[in-house]
This record gives sequence, structure tokens and C-alpha cells, in this order.
Amino acid sequence: MELSEQSRAAIASALQEALCRYVTGGEDSVVTDIHLQPNSDSGELVIYDDDDHELSRAIISEWVDYESDDFYTVVEPILRKEIEALKETGRLDKLCLMKPYSFVLVDDEKETVAELLIVDEEDTLLLSGELLKGLDEELDAFLKDLLER
Repeated sequence: MELSEQSRAAIASALQEALCRYVTGGEDSVVTDIHLQPNSDSGELVIYDDDDHELSRAIISEWVDYESDDFYTVVEPILRKEIEALKETGRLDKLCLMKPYSFVLVDDEKETVAELLIVDEEDTLLLSGELLKGLDEELDAFLKDLLER
């Protein structure tokens, strides 16, 4: 899916609006993750915290009435790229969120689809399919080996 510059700007603006609530202003740290919920019917991107408080929203015209079943697969790299752009500009360094925190892609039922980014004390981790590829099989083999002993 190719996004227009207007849609990319709308995503970036929604992310910045959501994060401006957590700009460092003192010593108080907030414990939360940032949840991104795109909707293929309405084209909305809703961003909210752990307590389901809406932080911002935007309409992405290319997402309106998206028919294919791969919606979240298509949207995930787009959102990850926009979050990575915020990280590169240093905007995530100024947040008063208690680390580790993450940016999470969620579906209509608010179930986690993917972790887009995890920010920890020392490093920021960009999660990708390549990093996690084969993890389930490795964990299954480890558990099987452990239980056989």
C-alpha cells in the first residue's frame, strides 16, 4: 500500500500529538505503553494509553474500506517507519514514560498484533519479523528438552 504524503503527515501528526502529553516536564514518570489501533473500515488511526484514554486520532484515506485480509500486515511497516522517524529525531528521548515502554499495534478488539518498538533504559529495540523468526520453534524445542529430563 502506497501512502500519500498527506496520509504520512497525518500519522506523524497523530503520533506527535499523542506523545506531547508525555513530554518531560518534571520528575514524574508515567507507566504506560502507546497503543496504535488502525481501522480498515473507517480509515481511522486511534492512539491510546494502557488505560484506554484516547491520546489522538487521524483519518488515513488509503485505509478507508480496505478490503484485503492482510490489513495489519500492510499497516505494520508503515507505522513502524513513522515511529522510527520519531526515534531518530530524538523525540522519544524527551518523554516521561517509565522504561521499558513500547508502541503496540492492536486490532479492533484491542488484542496485540505486533510490538512496533520497545524503548528500554540502554537501547531502543526495533522489532522485526527477522529478529523473532523461529522463536516459537526454539522455545518449543527448549521446553520439550527440559521436560524430557
